[in-house]
Amino acid sequence: MGIVNTEIKQKTISKEISLTGVGLHTGKNVTLTFKPAAANFGLVFKRIDLEGAPVIEADATYVTNTQRGTCLEKNGVTIQTSEHVLAALVGLDIDNVIIELNASEPPIMDGSSKFFVEAIEKAGIVEQDDFREEYVVTEVVSYTDEDTGSEILVMPAKEYQITTMVDFGTKVLGTQNATLNQISDFKNDISDSRTFSFLHEIEMLLQNGLIKGGDLNNAIVYVDKPLSPETMERLKVAFKKDSIAVKPNGILDNLTLHYPNEAARHKLLDVLGDLALVGTRIRGKVIANKPGHFVNTQFAKKLSKIIKNEKRNNVPNIDLNQPPLMDVIQIMAMLPHRQPFLLIDKVFELTDNHVIAQKNVTMNESFFAGHFPGAPVMPGVLIVEAMAQTGGILVLNTVPDPENYLTFFMKMDNVKFKQKVVPGDVLIFKCSLITPIRRGICHMQGYAYANGKLCAEAELMAQISKVK
Repeated sequence: MGIVNTEIKQKTISKEISLTGVGLHTGKNVTLTFKPAAANFGLVFKRIDLEGAPVIEADATYVTNTQRGTCLEKNGVTIQTSEHVLAALVGLDIDNVIIELNASEPPIMDGSSKFFVEAIEKAGIVEQDDFREEYVVTEVVSYTDEDTGSEILVMPAKEYQITTMVDFGTKVLGTQNATLNQISDFKNDISDSRTFSFLHEIEMLLQNGLIKGGDLNNAIVYVDKPLSPETMERLKVAFKKDSIAVKPNGILDNLTLHYPNEAARHKLLDVLGDLALVGTRIRGKVIANKPGHFVNTQFAKKLSKIIKNEKRNNVPNIDLNQPPLMDVIQIMAMLPHRQPFLLIDKVFELTDNHVIAQKNVTMNESFFAGHFPGAPVMPGVLIVEAMAQTGGILVLNTVPDPENYLTFFMKMDNVKFKQKVVPGDVLIFKCSLITPIRRGICHMQGYAYANGKLCAEAELMAQISKVK
């Protein structure tokens, strides 16, 4: 199944909205602003405190450090602890948003996604014109971290679901599970689950000066060892409390659990946020056993790679025996090219934003006389030309009198040839708009397939011009 275009419209927010709080690891005040973004823009962080306001896409390839949260880095610019914000956006089913920050990490707020969810809902959610892409899982994909025994996998399911199982091997926090059966349950069941730590981690972080922004209102602390008087004093100072004690359920008395399995729910929130870095919606059930940011993001990288390959090899599923939408006579009525330079025979699909065409490659092609005698191979430039003619159909379809127009190339980018094309091959071309057609300028992504494999791809820009 692979990548599918759904009937679900993409979503963004209707207006910008800001929150201010403290960064957990830096201890600095930070303002985060959610801003609407165009369709197909994705989720993108923007550092407005730095020169040129650099951006970092929420993409697994930018993950550098997963020690205390998921850190993204691009061209030396970092975003720390990205997961709680991303979980809120995916949990509210949003595709396109700019996340502006005036520091390297979002505010920790209460250690959950709750405040981000509230802000996004206050801003309002709007549908966009373009449809959402989804990766439909057809077989199990998994990743295991041999060192920790953590495992995460995705299996086929009718919608995006997540189950997390945590087991820290401590008496105070035993085995816990949490499940999200549908994204619409995120707000009520998962979003207010707060981050947690063990006392031994807190001690280490305090000694290394790493939780400057942490007062105990944004972390559940599980006490997994006796609380010494020295640690008690240090915690009082660090968290500005007159007294600190341990509750009967083994957590410090700074806060009350929202759920008995709040730790597992927060781990689920982290999984959702980290898997936002895949960059494509998932239709499948994720099962995460002892998840953590390292295993989550390694899995996101693996899945992202699989999806990119599938996108490239996503051979259009068309029945070549069906009557075409346009035969060669109808194509010649639209395109100015003629034999031997008309390089497409049939058009099977034509919408406002994509076109699919076919060419039968035979030994009678004029170019095989010289390319290469004894080992005929279709010239790569002619594959790209055929791709461009396919795109010409797409752009000429926007005018009422296509016969009065010519199509001219403006540029070609990222041209790649993957397989050779030889006599007897059936070429399938697919061209999809990258941006809407404006003033007769068409910017599109073209793919050519033969024998069920991608053989060429290119980013093309063309312009139609009326014949004087």
